[in-house]
Amino acid sequence: MGKQMTEMLKGTLEGIVLALLATSPAYGYDITARLREQGFTDIAEGTVYALLIRLEKKAFVAVEKVPSEKGPPRKVYAITPEGQQYLDEFWRTWSFLSDRISQLHTEGQGS
Repeated sequence: MGKQMTEMLKGTLEGIVLALLATSPAYGYDITARLREQGFTDIAEGTVYALLIRLEKKAFVAVEKVPSEKGPPRKVYAITPEGQQYLDEFWRTWSFLSDRISQLHTEGQGS
């Protein structure tokens, strides 16, 4: 991933992870795998785990420890009502920015 992509991703990764959790609760490794399936192949597990800790501190996700067949219990993350509110605002902001950027791109093509 290029530097520009990495910088843009920093500002949107919280919303992306919450969007994944809005479809179904998941544990950290599963979230990383789902991100990679979506094309975010360079995201490290450590980045996702650090993000999940921040989301938990903000009360955007709830954590449930679920027994694992191998090793210690897994932490399963689920979006909270506060997280859903944040995600809704994220999508409104994303739509606004996306529309403006597309408009600028289209206008720039005509020059």
